Amino acid sequence: MNSSFLKLINHINRRIILTEDEQQAIIPHLNLRSYLKGQYIVQEGDVSRNETFIVSGKVRSFYLDDKGNEHIVAFGIEDWWINDICSYTTQTPAEFNIQCLEPTEVIQISRDKMEELFILAPKLERYFRLIIQKAYANMSKRIVNNHAQSAKERYLSFIGTYPDIANRVPQYMIASYLGITKEFLSSLRKQIHSDAKS
Repeated sequence: MNSSFLKLINHINRRIILTEDEQQAIIPHLNLRSYLKGQYIVQEGDVSRNETFIVSGKVRSFYLDDKGNEHIVAFGIEDWWINDICSYTTQTPAEFNIQCLEPTEVIQISRDKMEELFILAPKLERYFRLIIQKAYANMSKRIVNNHAQSAKERYLSFIGTYPDIANRVPQYMIASYLGITKEFLSSLRKQIHSDAKS
């Protein structure tokens, strides 16, 4: 089995167990694709037609406000799914851009192929339910934290929860994700560093 497909199969098997026959039946429905740094997997205004699993690389999901300012709503790295789920589910124009921050390899499953997979391996519906539930729980927690926590607490929570991402993306993108300016984040980092030394 292709090593990239094996990564996805392993990811699935950590949540449900696929038989060997089910694993082999899934493979023809998967589309392996490579993107360059800066390329878009989904672009605002287009309709998202694929669920996307990141094999290698990293991406960001963001939108532009009326003034053209970017607001990052999510990052994605290896072993994560990423999508504009609203666009994919309703087949309406996407509100978010999903852009590669480095050369990125993904596995995509189109909506039509997904329905076929659910027939071939019904337990996949449980797998995707678990994935969506986890994403929803994380989103809900982030909304609460944005209201209940200070910027410093949100930053410490971010680097504690996602150390791999914190070390791999520019600080100005982390600031955008946290809803603060890059200057304020720089000041926060200096304060945290100073507190750690004292």
